[in-house]
Amino acid sequence: MRIGIDSGGTFTDFAVLHDDGRLESFKLRSSPASPASVILAGIARAVPARTRADLVHGSTVATNALLERKGAKTAFVTTRGFEDLIAIGRQNRPELYNLTPFPARPLVAPDMCFGVDERILFDGAIERPLQPGNLAERLAGAESVAICLLHSYQNDAHERALLEALRGSGAYVCASCDVSPEFREFERASTTVINAYVGPLMDRYLGELEAGCRWPVAIMQSNGGLLTAGEARRNAVRTILSGPAGGIVGGVEIARLAGFKKALTFDMGGTSTDVALAGQEPRLTTEARIESFPVRVPMLDIHTVGAGGGSLAYVDAGGSLRVGPQSAGAVPGPACYGVGEGATVTDAHVVLGRIAADQLVGGEMHLDPARAEAAVARIGAQLGLDPVAAAAAIIRVADSNMERAIRGVSVERGEDPRDFPLVAFGGGGGLHACELAAELGVTTVIVPRLAGALSALGMLLADRTRDYSIGALGATDLEARFRNLEKQAAKDVRGAELHRFADVRYAGQSYELTIPAGGDFHRAHQQVYGYSDPHRATETVTLRVRAVVAVPRPSLKIPRRQAGAPGSRKVWIAGRWRKVPAGPRDAFPAKPQPGPLLVTDYGSTTLVPAGWTMTKDAAGSLILNRDNRPQYNS
Repeated sequence: MRIGIDSGGTFTDFAVLHDDGRLESFKLRSSPASPASVILAGIARAVPARTRADLVHGSTVATNALLERKGAKTAFVTTRGFEDLIAIGRQNRPELYNLTPFPARPLVAPDMCFGVDERILFDGAIERPLQPGNLAERLAGAESVAICLLHSYQNDAHERALLEALRGSGAYVCASCDVSPEFREFERASTTVINAYVGPLMDRYLGELEAGCRWPVAIMQSNGGLLTAGEARRNAVRTILSGPAGGIVGGVEIARLAGFKKALTFDMGGTSTDVALAGQEPRLTTEARIESFPVRVPMLDIHTVGAGGGSLAYVDAGGSLRVGPQSAGAVPGPACYGVGEGATVTDAHVVLGRIAADQLVGGEMHLDPARAEAAVARIGAQLGLDPVAAAAAIIRVADSNMERAIRGVSVERGEDPRDFPLVAFGGGGGLHACELAAELGVTTVIVPRLAGALSALGMLLADRTRDYSIGALGATDLEARFRNLEKQAAKDVRGAELHRFADVRYAGQSYELTIPAGGDFHRAHQQVYGYSDPHRATETVTLRVRAVVAVPRPSLKIPRRQAGAPGSRKVWIAGRWRKVPAGPRDAFPAKPQPGPLLVTDYGSTTLVPAGWTMTKDAAGSLILNRDNRPQYNS
C-alpha cells in the first residue's frame, strides 16, 4: 500500500492506494496541538495488520510555525559588520503610498545577531582568516543557529569551520553553504534563517511521527518532489509549501487525463486558497516569498491567499465587509461545527443551502445550521443585511480575494487565464469555481473525483527529487562545477536521473532566468519579458542540478460509490432560492447535465450554475463547460 497524507489547517486528508490499484480517501479533523497523533490514527485506520505501507506526507508544521512566529529561538551568525543584514533586507516598499508602514517582525531578535572576524572576497579569496573567538559562549541559550557569511557561495571554508566548531553545542545548526549556496546575501541569509527557525520543530515532529510508524515516511517538498524524513529534518525550509505542492502535481495530472496540456489549479481548503499556473510540468521559481521573507530554494510557483472555508468574516473600522486572512482553523472551527462563534465562508454556504447538515465528510460530521445562521446574522446586523444577503456578500468578498490571486499568477505573468482549464479542488473549490471562471472568462472547469483529497493524491504521483546549486558569477570552470554538483547528487540520491539548469542574465541586469543548461536564453527572455537582444553579452550566475528518481504512477482506478438517483435541494443561487437537483456524483448519469445542480461528494461540494453543463471524463472528473463551449485545448 501507498498512503498520501495532507495535514491541513482544518482537516487531514488521506489518499490510500491499495496493492490492487484501487484508490480511496478519507478525512480526519486536524489537531493543531498534536498533528502527528491524527496522522497516526489515520494510518491505523487505513492499514490492515501485517500489511506494509509506504507513506508520503505533506506537512504544514513549518509553514504554520513561520506564519504564526512559533519557531525556535534562533541566533544569526554572519561576518562582523553585517549583523543587521536580515533587519535591513532590501528596503523595498510593499505599500508604496503608506507613509507609516509597520515593519515586519524579524525571525531573529537584534541581540541574537552575532558577527565573527573573517572576510572572504567576491571571488572566493580569503582576505581575513576566520577567528571565531568565544562564539560558542555567546550563543548560549539559542535553540537554533543560522550561519551566513559574506560570499560563502564562492568559498564555504569558513562556514564549514563554524559548523564543525558548533557541532557539539546542542543547538540545531545550519549554514547557507548547505541550505542555499547562492548569490545575493539577504536572500541567502533569509533562507538559512527560516531553515534554522523551523528546523527544530520539524525535527521533533518527524521524530514523533517516525517513532509511531512501522515504516519510513517520505516528505513532500515545495518543489513538487519527495524528500526522505532525514533530508527534511536538515532542510526544513524545503517543506514550507509542502501541502499545496501536492495539489499542483495532482491538478496537472487530472488536466492531462482530461486531455489538456496545461492547467490553472485552484485549491480551496479550510484555511487558505492556493493557485498556480502549470504547463505539462508545474512551474518552478527561486524567488518565492513567504510574507516578507524571501525563500531562495526551488519551489513551485504558488500564490496563496487567506481565503478558505474557515476564513472569518468581519466588519472593519470603516464599515466594510472583510473575509480572512484570519481563520477559525480546526479548533474552534466554523460556527456550524458546533463550537466556534465567528461567521466563516463555510457558514455562509450552509445558510445558502449549499452545504447540508448531514453532508460534510460523507455524513460522519453533523453540522449545526442554526448556529451558522446566528453567526452570519451578527455580521448582517452590522451591515444592515438579513442573514441570506449577508451570506451572499461573504461569498462575493471571498470570491474577490481568490480572483485577485488567480489574476496574480496569470494576467500579471503575461498569461491569459482563458487559455487554461480551471482545475478546482479542495473542500470548497467546486463551490466557487464556476463563478470565478465566469469572471475570468474561463470556459472549462474540471473537478476531480477525489477533489477533497487531491493534494494527498498528488503526493502519490510525486517523484523523489533533490535540488543542488552553486554560485557561478564570474566563474570560468562551469563544467567542473556542474560535475561537482552531479557527483554530490549521485551520492545522495542513488539511481537518480540528473538534469542541469543555469540562472542566466544579460550582463548588467539585476535578475536572471532559470533555463536548461545550454538552452536558448534569448528566446526565454523574449517569452517572459517581451523582448530580447541576441547581440548582448550574457553571464551565468548560478548552476543547478536536479536529481530525480521516478515513482510509478497509479492508474487512478477510483471505485464508484453506490448512489441512487439525485434528489433535490433548495439553494440560493443567482439572487434567489431555487430547487435544484442534488446528490453524489455517481447519482448523475454520464450524459450532459445542464445546471443549476449541486454535486455532493464525500470531501467536497460542486455548484454548477445555470449556463453551465456538466459531463464526466474517463477518470470520473466533472467537466463543466460554460454555454456548451469546450475549452480550447492548446
